[in-house]
Amino acid sequence: MAFWKQLLLSVVAIALCLLGWIWLVPGAGALLARAGVPQSVIAMIGPGEASKATEGKGSGNGGGQGGNRNGNAAPSVVVRNVKVGLVNDRLSAIGTGDAIQSVTVMPQVAGTLLEIHVKSGDRVTKGQLIARLENEEQRIARDQAEVALKSATEKSQLYTNLKSSVSRIDAFDADIALETAKLALASAELELKRRDIVAPIDGIAGIVTVNVGDNVTTSTAIATVDDRSELLVDYWVPERFAPIVKVGQPVNATAVARPGSVYDGSVEAVDNRIDEASRTLRVRARIGNDNDDLRAGMAFTVSMTFAGERYPAVDPLSVQWDSEGSFVWRVTNSKAERVPVRIVQRNPDAVLVEAALADGDRVVTEGVQRVRVGRTVQIVGDEAGASKPDNGEKPVASR
Repeated sequence: MAFWKQLLLSVVAIALCLLGWIWLVPGAGALLARAGVPQSVIAMIGPGEASKATEGKGSGNGGGQGGNRNGNAAPSVVVRNVKVGLVNDRLSAIGTGDAIQSVTVMPQVAGTLLEIHVKSGDRVTKGQLIARLENEEQRIARDQAEVALKSATEKSQLYTNLKSSVSRIDAFDADIALETAKLALASAELELKRRDIVAPIDGIAGIVTVNVGDNVTTSTAIATVDDRSELLVDYWVPERFAPIVKVGQPVNATAVARPGSVYDGSVEAVDNRIDEASRTLRVRARIGNDNDDLRAGMAFTVSMTFAGERYPAVDPLSVQWDSEGSFVWRVTNSKAERVPVRIVQRNPDAVLVEAALADGDRVVTEGVQRVRVGRTVQIVGDEAGASKPDNGEKPVASR
């Protein structure tokens, strides 16, 4: 193709593009006027663009009053009411249960098991015989002590009846022999009694870990006896609850193995120090076990309620940041006010803050970028004029 044809096609394409730009882009005529294009040319290219260009020029040469009015128009914002939220009003912790009393029964002396009188699951009472060691040697020793006591008693009585015929020294020796015989008998009976292994408390016997004929020592566990009429549950709470957890405070416990049952109880004891590693405080609760459906070693979820601390709750979108920290925009009489806040707790639907905000105050959630201090705003959207909550004491966020 000849060069002049290519040049002609290029000029036509540029003219078409320019014409389309003038028709489609608002304010294109004003831009051409500022570039020095004559008004007649602009009018020929795009009818009506000449007048727009003239208006734009006038606006730039002192007609900016209307533009300033548009720039100072009140921005539209969406607001939501401040509500009251609670924090530290509930506590849930995992704990481990233990019997109110639990004793591992061991022999007081070493020996061979002669008898076992209980089995796993038997209910025993304090002093009931659980097992017995071989005691023939001890019984013989007791019988010998009884014979010696009988002889010493008769000799002492004889010397007492014959005071005039015996010396005072002989009578004194007889009395000493009598007391020694009594002590020997008591010692023999004690040794015999130690061959009996008895229950130290009322409770339920666990698995008996020995058999008849086993040689046992004072460190051999015969069985465990648990008094599980009540259970003690040890659990740990964050250190922030340390000042408000008190002995006697009610608790609710749910066994992990029995999720449908709730057991009432109270705080039995509170430790006197915070664990440095976990920053938690150990608490012990006592719960009832009237139906005997709980066992020592079970895991429990323990719940407690407190009065809690009240803080204003705002929408998460309303919290803004600048070099001075976090803040929200409060709208009072259609004017914006900057209120500094300190975030206490974040929740999916609300943020608890420490700030000079009251229940029912309106804070901006949308349109915050156009808000300035003291500037009038126009409230729009579904949240405009939202009423205060039915009950200001109702918590909207807690932990």
